[in-house]
Amino acid sequence: MSTRTPAAAPSPSPPAPSLTSTLVRLKLSLLRNGLRQSSGRTAAFVVSVVFAVLFAAAQLLGLLLLRGTDAAATVAVLSLAVLGLGWAVMPLFFPSGDETLDPTRLVMLPLRAAPLVRGLLVASLVGVGPLFTLCVAVGAGLSVARGAGAVALAGPAVLVALLVCVALARAVAAANIRLLTSRKGRDLALLSGLVVAVGIQVVNFGAQRLGAAGTGLAPLEPAAAVARWVPPASAVAAVDSASRGAWAEAVAQLLLSVAALGLLLVWWQRSLTKLMTAPDASTLAAAGGGAAKRSGGRGAGLWPEGRTGAVVQRTLRYAWRDPKTKSAWVTSLVLGLIIPLFNAVQGVGTVYWACFGVAMLGFLMFNQFGQDTSAFWMVALTISSPRDAYEELRARALALLLVSLPYVTLVTGVMAAVLGDWEALPGALGLSYGLLGSLVALGALSSAFFPYSIPQDSAYKNVAPGQGALAWLSMGAAFVGMTLLTAPVAGLQAWSVLSGRPSLGWLVLVVGAVWGALLAWAGLRWSATRTAARLPEILTAVSKA
Repeated sequence: MSTRTPAAAPSPSPPAPSLTSTLVRLKLSLLRNGLRQSSGRTAAFVVSVVFAVLFAAAQLLGLLLLRGTDAAATVAVLSLAVLGLGWAVMPLFFPSGDETLDPTRLVMLPLRAAPLVRGLLVASLVGVGPLFTLCVAVGAGLSVARGAGAVALAGPAVLVALLVCVALARAVAAANIRLLTSRKGRDLALLSGLVVAVGIQVVNFGAQRLGAAGTGLAPLEPAAAVARWVPPASAVAAVDSASRGAWAEAVAQLLLSVAALGLLLVWWQRSLTKLMTAPDASTLAAAGGGAAKRSGGRGAGLWPEGRTGAVVQRTLRYAWRDPKTKSAWVTSLVLGLIIPLFNAVQGVGTVYWACFGVAMLGFLMFNQFGQDTSAFWMVALTISSPRDAYEELRARALALLLVSLPYVTLVTGVMAAVLGDWEALPGALGLSYGLLGSLVALGALSSAFFPYSIPQDSAYKNVAPGQGALAWLSMGAAFVGMTLLTAPVAGLQAWSVLSGRPSLGWLVLVVGAVWGALLAWAGLRWSATRTAARLPEILTAVSKA
């Protein structure tokens, strides 16, 4: 009779780690592995962390110094309101700044939306941005806290404000991730620099107006009164209300922030559920696929036959479709108008500020071949003589002038209308035309002598590694060259002003237009000869990325 040995009981498997801890470790691993890629990236990260921490500490100290003053509540509430706005728009402008902002990387995993939201929310608290927000929120809360009850309320209020900011960024990213990972989203990200630059001008203008008014922060109090009821600023406003003994108002404001946090989490969860269950519409065939129309020949009749028309169309098409080229064009067009107007409104501008817009657009003529990146080899195959090179450069300059000439005329006229200085308009136009012609000439020369590659794998790098000296040399030569080349027109305009004969401005207009045209023609001619002679070197330089 055989005896059967009883099977050993299976050993209990170790408990699976929680999803939250796994996501936190994943965030730390992504950060650590990203820093290991290069010493330059590590140094940049360390420097950014140091500056962010120092700035956050300065903000914290400044808010604490306002404790007990009448302006403390206004500054604290508006600081949280601006922070909340920044967290709301950050995913739209910097979608590639944090890889964990992209929830589509997790859609193939067997995860439920609710625990995923909790884990991602905790993991989102790891980083420089949350640390900076925490410092500002702590400073804002303590600056308005007076009394034991208000100080006790400041703790949960700061925590709720921080969670609202983080959840807002995540919810916006999840709801718009299909857009942010598309070509249009990359266009939007590249335009972030434009928004930041315009925002700096708006803040600078507002600060100067406040200083000129001599009324302190009184003009900001109406905005602060509204922001007190807008999360996450309402959480800090609750601490201020508790300090004044208005506990009912304090509870209502804190509950408003808590309710906003709950709604954001629900929105975020629904967006994640949709991403995990719904197909990507961008991969589906459009209904009625035959309805799409080819636009290759659209507008062909507007341009001359031959190489000139083809190059003009190609250049303008790049300006509209290529993200980096579009960003450069839009930035130049907007800043070229905004900065002169802001100076005019502040009373420190002149009509000659229109030359700033000329410079912004004129610099687009530089590094023409580098803008084509590695595709320049197809253009190089069509250049076999200085004549071919001249026609190529002339058509590119024509595409730039089609936009820049009417734009410069418009900006100069707007500046004259805002300042009421119509006598200076002809001379300013002549100076602008001369400057534009000099930049076209210098840009063509720079494209032949100092070509460099523009990386396409990064939205924020405009020069390939090892070619930074070429870019700086090109820019330095441009500043010196345009000063020397426009000196005759500038001297004639200065003489017309100092002599008290504003009618000479019309002479400056004619001389500036003719001088600019001659400079552009001569620069294109000389550059064409050098381009044809240095074509292999140019092709090698622009293909290094």
